[in-house]
Amino acid sequence: MASSSSSSSSSSGEGGGGEPMSPVSRLFHSPKFNCYVMAVIGCKTSVNPQVIKEGLRETILKHPRFTSNLVKKRGKIRWTSTTIDLDSHIIVPEINSSEIEFSDRFVEDYISNCTKTPLDITKPLWELHLLNIKTSDADSVGVLRMHHSMGDCVSLMSLLIASTRKSSDPNALPTVPAATTKEEEKQKRGFLMMLFGPLMALWWDLVLMWHTFVDLMMFVLTVLFLKDTWTSLKGAPGVELNTKRYVHRIVSMDDIKLLKKEMNSTVNDVLLGITQAAISRYLNRQEFVGANAKKGSSSVLKKIRLRSAILVNLRPIGGIQNVADMMAEKSKVRWGNLIGYIMLPFSIATQQDPLEHIRQAKATIDRKKHSLEAVSTYACAKLVLSLFGVKVAAFIIRRVLLNTTLVFSNMPGPVEEVSFYGHPVAYIAPSVYGHPQALTMHFQSYANKMIISLSVDPSVIPDPYLLCDDFEESLKLMRDVAQKKPVEDAV
Repeated sequence: MASSSSSSSSSSGEGGGGEPMSPVSRLFHSPKFNCYVMAVIGCKTSVNPQVIKEGLRETILKHPRFTSNLVKKRGKIRWTSTTIDLDSHIIVPEINSSEIEFSDRFVEDYISNCTKTPLDITKPLWELHLLNIKTSDADSVGVLRMHHSMGDCVSLMSLLIASTRKSSDPNALPTVPAATTKEEEKQKRGFLMMLFGPLMALWWDLVLMWHTFVDLMMFVLTVLFLKDTWTSLKGAPGVELNTKRYVHRIVSMDDIKLLKKEMNSTVNDVLLGITQAAISRYLNRQEFVGANAKKGSSSVLKKIRLRSAILVNLRPIGGIQNVADMMAEKSKVRWGNLIGYIMLPFSIATQQDPLEHIRQAKATIDRKKHSLEAVSTYACAKLVLSLFGVKVAAFIIRRVLLNTTLVFSNMPGPVEEVSFYGHPVAYIAPSVYGHPQALTMHFQSYANKMIISLSVDPSVIPDPYLLCDDFEESLKLMRDVAQKKPVEDAV
């Protein structure tokens, strides 16, 4: 079945023989770093496959990357426009709900089985599974799987959200909070310049350079020998090849906003604080924490080195409107993989005051904001790719991820409820797999919800639901303390 989008993207495939595959995209096809993006969309109604297909033709399929496959031309692998058979990309399994005892587990098993087989490289590297089965959080589920070489999580999720419309207004794009970190840094420097003069601004720049140097040295040491402490969350070499399991938990965005306000912090600060608290609870529950350590030992927890690799979007513009324009007309929005890595140390400890986790998280993130680590790691990765090739670059990044413990990411979603081609959305839970770590956690905001999405290696973390419970309980404890705080202060 040929779609109108195929012809609209053919210009890139004719004169120049297709768009060359970028070095970073080639990296995601290396044998030990073959990465995929998985996005689970829960809907409040049964899904109509024909309506979804028509919607895809009018939106996502107008993006050239979704109607191109990989072809080797002139010694280079290129994205080349092709005629797409949409039916081969939309999978609608026959499901007899009456025979399924636990629908949530059925969906989890289905998604897990998807990770066992690679996508057909002779076709555009994406597929959408539509499951008409009622779960605890939705009446039907869509599972969108794409190869990471098609773009980074930020661009792909932005494209997905740009394909939705407000439930209250079917013609209006969703409203998504804008990132302000870079602008805040510029304002801080400008304020110091105005208040204290050029010397203070110079000091600000020198500290920025020093922080960047220290962060890059830690990156190099991690490549060479610096490893995280071995815990029950850490995967062994080869973990990237294991089947993954996806679970999620939905919590209240209002609780997170309450903590943000009370702690004078950001949503990122709160999410990192909750994560540190949840992981501390989880590790403290294990029979052993590290080598020969007794259960419940606070001193042992504090000695744990546990870091997360965090992917940072380096695009100056990432608005939903810009991404939507990309599907309708020629856009200047940069597509592909434009991400840098930072390594974020976690503070693992039991705290008398649960809010201390947020204070520590805020201090850590504020320090990382005043560094060019993400930009530098991206530049270094491009340099290594151009000088030494994909194998060396994949080895370096794999070493960094293998020597750290987990991947942590957060992406803001629509602030109001949206519809996916006429289907009201209950939740969005994205994640990735194919990298050498046993635990990936992604936070996705949506309307008045925050979706905590975990991707785990079940041979390493057999009880991901307990970890979800730890997230929920940590947030509850922090919320309860924050709600009591104004009363105590008044007394």
